[in-house]
Amino acid sequence: MVDLETAKAAGVMELAALARLVKIAQGDTGQSRRVADFLLAWWNAGSCGGFDLTNLWAVDGAIAEDMAAVVRLIGNVHRYPDSLGYGADFEKIVELWRPELTEAQMSLKRD
Repeated sequence: MVDLETAKAAGVMELAALARLVKIAQGDTGQSRRVADFLLAWWNAGSCGGFDLTNLWAVDGAIAEDMAAVVRLIGNVHRYPDSLGYGADFEKIVELWRPELTEAQMSLKRD
């Protein structure tokens, strides 16, 4: 999953924040959508879209704090979420919030 060096760079609080956000993004609320947008901008902004920072106004304070912690995580580890063991979770988030991307992938595999 995550090697020791990466875990040290990431920090326990940042990894915990990421785990909480992944769980929220797999829900079906307005806050879940905003969290999914945030996470997917890290996963692949070109395909999944960017993140409008004004969406921070529309999430609870604790969620905004977790987002800030994940920004620190990204800056410290210089890695994508799949290399931190979250590949399957992010694929699920894509299926939930960007189903057209999943369908496009499937049609490419068929062609």
